[in-house]
Amino acid sequence: MTYVRSVRGMKTEDYQVQLQETEEKTSLADRLKDWEETCKNCNPLTPITCISGCKIWKQKNELRKLYKKMKNPNFMINLLNTLKNDRRAQILEIISNGRHSIARLQQELKKRGYYHSQQTIAEEYLTPLLDVGLAEENQNRYYVTVFGCRLNELVKDFSDVENVLPPHSACYEETALGMLLDKPKTYEDFQDMIPAKSVARILNRLQKAKLVETTKENDYIFYFQTKRDSNSTKFSPTEKRVYENIPIEGISARKLAEKTSISLRRTYKYTRRLKGKKLVFARKRPKSYALTAKGLRIAKMLKGIRNLTLETSATASYIVSNNGPHELLTLVTSQTESQKKVAESHFISNY
Repeated sequence: MTYVRSVRGMKTEDYQVQLQETEEKTSLADRLKDWEETCKNCNPLTPITCISGCKIWKQKNELRKLYKKMKNPNFMINLLNTLKNDRRAQILEIISNGRHSIARLQQELKKRGYYHSQQTIAEEYLTPLLDVGLAEENQNRYYVTVFGCRLNELVKDFSDVENVLPPHSACYEETALGMLLDKPKTYEDFQDMIPAKSVARILNRLQKAKLVETTKENDYIFYFQTKRDSNSTKFSPTEKRVYENIPIEGISARKLAEKTSISLRRTYKYTRRLKGKKLVFARKRPKSYALTAKGLRIAKMLKGIRNLTLETSATASYIVSNNGPHELLTLVTSQTESQKKVAESHFISNY
């Protein structure tokens, strides 16, 4: 803990330096490890000192409260919908640099071209940030949480998200973008993760936003070689050229024509001949959807948010599961003076 005496004689300044170093780490797991090490070397005079003066305790307490919010099955949806608002993103960035009252936030927003009443700022923009654990309030001043600070770094360069993704949704668009990160998907693939009745609307919206693109043809034919031995087959020179240019993964007639420098009409003619000799077969492939460059940027950002949320949830769960002195600290704040003395002595002996 900070601002307290250490059993090993560590000075308050040393704790502050160590705390600053932990805050610069990118991994919450690393930060938690440093917190635990610092707390092991700390011997607070009283638990009240720990509550009022220790920054580590306050950050752990943030994560305890965040853990309760994250248990909501709709937490991820609520988080994403909260972030799809430029004013909230601006406020998150502002309070990442220091604590602000609503009046001060109103002034800062005016500098950025946003004019809102203090009531609107509180109800429409701050409350959603508080509800998903990105911000907290103390003595009428708002500040970013550990979770909010790290998430702000992920989203601060994506101010156009509210223009390409619906702000109040079940986040099926985000689900679709995540599915496309590894490889293109067919219409049927999306039905495994998105309600069938919504797939067409979702994909149409993503295409209009230029986040997703697809093949020009609705469905197209691919040609494949059969397993039949071709050594005993008599080929014309052109048939042989067409046959040998069909790869294992198959090829469309148009690309086969380009590859063999034969007209599309003649390509169909020779593939029909090869089909008659049972050396080639055709299969219809449905069109597939893939990310555009813009879609890829947003999909990677969404993946970063998801990974950060999972990491934060795991860290918060560990802190809650290893509460230790926290439960006693909470109890002490509601006890009488005589009860506090007994509890404090027990706290110190077990810390």
